[in-house]
Amino acid sequence: MTTPGCAFPTSIETLYSDHHAWLRGWLRRRLGNADQAEDLAHDTFIRLLSSERVPPTLSEPRAFLTTVAQHLVSNHWRREKLERAYLEALAQAPQPMNWSPEDRAIVLETLLELDRLLDGLPALVRRAFLLSQLEGQTHAQVAQALGISIPTVKRYIVKALQRCCFADLSFTG
Repeated sequence: MTTPGCAFPTSIETLYSDHHAWLRGWLRRRLGNADQAEDLAHDTFIRLLSSERVPPTLSEPRAFLTTVAQHLVSNHWRREKLERAYLEALAQAPQPMNWSPEDRAIVLETLLELDRLLDGLPALVRRAFLLSQLEGQTHAQVAQALGISIPTVKRYIVKALQRCCFADLSFTG
């Protein structure tokens, strides 16, 4: 076993054997749920296996693992929040939506992917797009609400649409 503060050749196998139990405990304390902690610890190492950016040596392997895991925790909480909002919207629909579990999963995955894409935009661009597309505001109303010009609103909406429509929607998240 290696010492946590020492530099050593990095292999995912070594990271896993030396730090998996510690990471799982860290995640369990953070999430308050042992099953979710196990899943996210597993996902952390899967992320590392699929990444080409794992440094050849790590002087602080636990800090590195914590950074990767924290991104996954943030995504987990974001996904839970979006899923709750989605289920609440379905429950409040005027007519019950009798979608199959598969259809619901596809819609939820699409919403999550759109959320990820929009999250990559500057806040003002994202806000202009959402005001226009979700709240049905006109370009003039969006411009007034955000304190920008109508041509800027149009540019922002085009930018957001391009990001969503021309993205690779392969759900690799």
